[in-house]
Amino acid sequence: MKNDHQKKPSPWVSLIPIMVLLIMLYVAIRIFGGNTLQGASQMCLLISTAVCAIIATLCYRVLWKRIEESIINNMKNVALALLILLLIGALSGTWMISGVIPTLIYYGMMIISPDFYLATTCIICAAVSVLTGSSWTTVATVGIALAGIGLAHGFSPGWIGGAIISGAYFGDKISPLSDTTVLASSITDTPVFVHIRYLMITTIPSMTITLLIFIVAGFTFDITSSGGDINAYTDTLDKTFNITPWVLFVPAVMALLIYRKAPSILTLFVSGIIAGIFALIFQPHILQQIAGQDLSGNWALAKGFMRSFFGSTQLDTGMEELNNLVATRGMAGMLNTIWLIICAMCFGGAMAASGMLASIISVCLHFMKHTVGTVATTIFSGLLFNICAGDQYLAVILTGDMFKDVYREKGYDTRLLSRTCEDGATVTSPLVPWNTCGMTQATVLGIPTLVYLPYSFFNLISPIMSIIVAATGYKIKRIMKS
Repeated sequence: MKNDHQKKPSPWVSLIPIMVLLIMLYVAIRIFGGNTLQGASQMCLLISTAVCAIIATLCYRVLWKRIEESIINNMKNVALALLILLLIGALSGTWMISGVIPTLIYYGMMIISPDFYLATTCIICAAVSVLTGSSWTTVATVGIALAGIGLAHGFSPGWIGGAIISGAYFGDKISPLSDTTVLASSITDTPVFVHIRYLMITTIPSMTITLLIFIVAGFTFDITSSGGDINAYTDTLDKTFNITPWVLFVPAVMALLIYRKAPSILTLFVSGIIAGIFALIFQPHILQQIAGQDLSGNWALAKGFMRSFFGSTQLDTGMEELNNLVATRGMAGMLNTIWLIICAMCFGGAMAASGMLASIISVCLHFMKHTVGTVATTIFSGLLFNICAGDQYLAVILTGDMFKDVYREKGYDTRLLSRTCEDGATVTSPLVPWNTCGMTQATVLGIPTLVYLPYSFFNLISPIMSIIVAATGYKIKRIMKS
């Protein structure tokens, strides 16, 4: 086609839609704060898409049909990821209502020792975030409780916040229930469990070093014994749920399916159904509370069972922090993220069809001649998008979309890009004060971002570890070109 040979936009012109996006996101974050995902971010993306399309069609004679086809292709690439996100929402609801997550939290909090408070806090937050797939939920629930315990023991706010943030973003990074995990894998066309297994190469060493630091630091504080808050938390969990080791059969089945490399959709669906069945067996009183007063008997159990999959649930435990922890959103809770992904695919499709994305990448290629430079540039881009775009999801999406073709042309397996996106974008988001993650976590914990930043060792080490592993060449997969 004639239009394929038109003059391409320069890097400076190509930055116009991105600058429009950044300015609009700045305004949106100032107005809506942590609620930008409820529609403001999506509008920013759509308006930036329109700006890109206008420049491309009027100034560079790019056919609208070409932009439309690019957007549709992007949509096709993430269709499976959107279904997985819905299943993740269902799974997070059923795991909570069935008592799986409350049981693991209950046993975890009973092992806290003052000397090992920092390391234990990090481990508990890591476990909860893996099980819930949400750093925000972890910080806003068990994180608040652990912060109160830490202050009672005499630990400084910075260390407390660092331990909580480090653990919370461990799960945000690797949990199969985490939307950022699914996002990074889907944007880069990497199977989600392949992505998670490859992440372990940089994540396990980063967390190991983090825990060693917290263990050593724990012995340097002058602490006082105070277990009242822990007892109140565990007692309330025990009164609300039927705490039993039997429910741990559910995560065991999921672990087995993952080990057997079962498809992601099958793994998530089976785990959710089994959790729902366990809710009927062990937590019928919870299902009846969810159903409300309009139904009784088996009809109430059926309504509670179905709602735990698709809808929001609220339980009155008599303890505000615990109410927040056990509240679930089901599949409906994933709709804002799905909406964001769809709008981001529109922006990415327009940028690709107009040639603007290729123009920007051409500048980055000067720093991507070797594996270390490629990974380091991707890491820096993820951090830069967190600083400029002010949103974790956008940082993951824009980084993955920008470098996907570059990694493919250089012969790298897609899992290298998906892992690097997480190491550069996901974990650095809470370290930026004006990022939605940084603002939210600082507000919830009552600890300023710059106070906990120096002690968020996992978040600081992960990007460095990614570059170190790239330098060694360990497990750097190459695709054989035919």
